[in-house]
Amino acid sequence: MADDYDNMTVAELKELLKEQGLPVSGKKADLIERLAGAAEEEDASVEETEAASDAEENDDDFFEDDDDWDDDEDEVHVAKQKPVLDEATQEALALRAAQKKKTPSFRRTEWFRYKRLSRSGWRAPHGMDNKQRRNFKYRGSLVRVGHGKVASARGLHPSGFKEVMVHNLNDLETIDPETQAARIGRTVGGRKRENIHARADELGIRILNRRRNV
Repeated sequence: MADDYDNMTVAELKELLKEQGLPVSGKKADLIERLAGAAEEEDASVEETEAASDAEENDDDFFEDDDDWDDDEDEVHVAKQKPVLDEATQEALALRAAQKKKTPSFRRTEWFRYKRLSRSGWRAPHGMDNKQRRNFKYRGSLVRVGHGKVASARGLHPSGFKEVMVHNLNDLETIDPETQAARIGRTVGGRKRENIHARADELGIRILNRRRNV
C-alpha cells in the first residue's frame, strides 16, 4: 500500500486525505505516513468488529435455550438522539451544508502578520488604500450578502436540533426532545453536570457538548 502512495502525486494524496477527513498539511512523506496509519487503524477496527460479531453469535447460542433469561433488561442509552424534522427542514439543512463547503474562510486584515489577529474573528477592513477592501486577489475574501445561508435553517445545529442553553436541572424540563437539544453552560461544575447528564438521559434529551468522562 505504501508503494502505491509513493507513485501518487501530492495533489492525489491530499484528495484521499480530504475524503477521509484527515489533515492535508505537511510534506509528501508526512501525507503518506498519515494515509498508511489510517489504513492500519481501519484494518484493526475491521478485525475488532469481526471479533465482536463472533462473540455476539456465541452469546446468542449460549442463551438460545435459556428460559430464565430476563427479557425486561434495561435498554442502553443512546447518546445521540435524532431530531424529528419535516422534509422542508431536511432539505434546508442539506442545502446549507452544500453552501458551507463553497464558502471561503473569512480572515481579518493582516491576520498572517500578527498572531493576535489570526486568533480574532472577522473585522470589516477600513482605510482608503486597504488591499482587502479594494478586492486585491492575493488578499482574503470579504463578507458579503451573497455568502448568507438558507434562512429556514439559520440557528439550527448541524444535526437539526435547536440549541437550548442549560445551567441546572430545571432548564431541562422546558426542552422538547424531538426538536431541541441541550448545551450545558461553561460555568457548570462537574457534579451538577453529572446530574444534568443523568436527568437528560431519563428525558431522552440530547446534550451537544457532553463530556466523555462524565
